Amino acid sequence: MATITISPNGRNFYEQDSAATELLVGTADGIVVLTRSGPGEEWQEKRRELRGNHIESLVVEPTRGAILAGTGKSGVWASDDGGQTWERRSDGIASERIFALNYVQAGDELRLYAGTEPAELYVSTDLGRHWRHLPALRDVPSVSEWTFPGGDHLAHVKTIAFHPQDPNTIYVGVEVGGAFKSTDAGETWRELNGGGFYVDVHRLMVAPGRPNDVFMSTGRGIYHSVDAGEGWEKLPLPGVEGHDGRSASDGIYYPDGLVMLPQRPEVMFTAGANAAPPYWGKSPGGAHARVARSRDGGRSWEYVSGYPSGRANIEAVTMNVFPGGYGLYVGTTDGEVFMSEDEGDHWTPIITSLAPISKGLHYRGVRDWQPAVAS
Repeated sequence: MATITISPNGRNFYEQDSAATELLVGTADGIVVLTRSGPGEEWQEKRRELRGNHIESLVVEPTRGAILAGTGKSGVWASDDGGQTWERRSDGIASERIFALNYVQAGDELRLYAGTEPAELYVSTDLGRHWRHLPALRDVPSVSEWTFPGGDHLAHVKTIAFHPQDPNTIYVGVEVGGAFKSTDAGETWRELNGGGFYVDVHRLMVAPGRPNDVFMSTGRGIYHSVDAGEGWEKLPLPGVEGHDGRSASDGIYYPDGLVMLPQRPEVMFTAGANAAPPYWGKSPGGAHARVARSRDGGRSWEYVSGYPSGRANIEAVTMNVFPGGYGLYVGTTDGEVFMSEDEGDHWTPIITSLAPISKGLHYRGVRDWQPAVAS
């Protein structure tokens, strides 16, 4: 069974031998497991796991079958039997708030990285049974300026990405703090803020066949580097230039999700809201999220007409690539999951009425939902 995940800050790209037949959805009330008998067949809910936990990040390691979940308030949880049983695996992590999870294969060693709030980074080589702190992330000059607008104002690690050929080269995005790069597997770090981009980093992505091409979505737009993060250029998204983040707009002002096709890296997708989160409940139509597509490596974008834009924000985007095709999945603060298999021209609702698929409390701006159990 080909398994993929969709969650706000977990792994968002899976390349497999066949189209996914199992989808794990990370929500504000645990994991919802969906299955189908084959491509083109209808998805069905199979079961729910880790109820009462806000799932911020999910990964599946296909060769070992392990599933790991980062939660908002109860650390890392893992399953080695396809989600039938779970155990807590946070030994060595100082925080219970796990925002980001991702992994990279380094020879025979699988390295699993976890990003937390406060913004710290950890690595495990035994599928989360033991974690080692990588303190040098906080040795960068800007660390005293890291913050977050809300709660206790602590920044968090929101995104972790890897060089496609060198597992020792890692990119990390801190919200709100900036983008950072390590070339020694996380032992030392340096800032990539030389381009003057806004430091509210949401997603980092490296082009599979062109490792010097690095893309980044932020609270103020999308940026591109052609020299592995040394310099940055802002990419225009239609309908947002001059937008102040407070009023309704026809464009994506607040992009988050970012994925590309490995065989055709010029084909990229992003998704996001028409305003920053504080204004979703004030703007007409809520977040008014949309999906945008580029077919020229981000130099120009168009909004896909088939996505049913509405009040909910798109908080998760996952791409599943397989021989002969791919599926694009998005999850929203209204607890909806949609899928497209034709480059975003048409969308199929997989499931609706779940708990919010939401980073932290982003759903509060557009949905009246309260957890039954604190997570």
